[in-house]
Amino acid sequence: MKWIVGLGNPGGQYEKTRHNIGFMALNELSRRHGIDIKQNKCKALVGEGFIAGHKVALIKPMTFMNLSGEAVRAFMDYYKVALEDMVVVYDDLDTELGRIRLRYQGSAGGHNGIKSLIQHTGTQTFNRVRMGISRPDPGHAVVDYVLSAFAKKEAQLLQDSIESTCDALEYSLDHSFEQTMAKFNG
Repeated sequence: MKWIVGLGNPGGQYEKTRHNIGFMALNELSRRHGIDIKQNKCKALVGEGFIAGHKVALIKPMTFMNLSGEAVRAFMDYYKVALEDMVVVYDDLDTELGRIRLRYQGSAGGHNGIKSLIQHTGTQTFNRVRMGISRPDPGHAVVDYVLSAFAKKEAQLLQDSIESTCDALEYSLDHSFEQTMAKFNG
């Protein structure tokens, strides 16, 4: 089974924030394929279904961003799934809004959700889709920025990013992650 983890924070107040762009991508993927992400298990909301003939689990940790690794570890242990079958989708300050970057390893780069995943899986090697949210203007605190909503003028770039992410995730089901990186990192 392939499993896709979108990072974000639970609760309506965070729903449209930059930190929740990973949840937004999973919501679109679930809409495209009719997979409800509603089962509450393993400290997460989980939806299971099929995409292009592949059994897939869509996972939104409900532990808050800084503890995302707890839900990932719980899912791994309960379902006995392999880490190499996981793709994590999350916000990235160092990529501009509207763009995505795929990687299969690396440090957390200051992202607390990824720090938690590395801590709970014991490795920095796992597939990732980093969705750009750009950096805040000088003088604005990063924590306030990532917990703020996207501006109306950013709506099209946000939608482009979500669509590209879903396209990449779908492509990765039938291709190696290296092939997916070559196609979507362009």
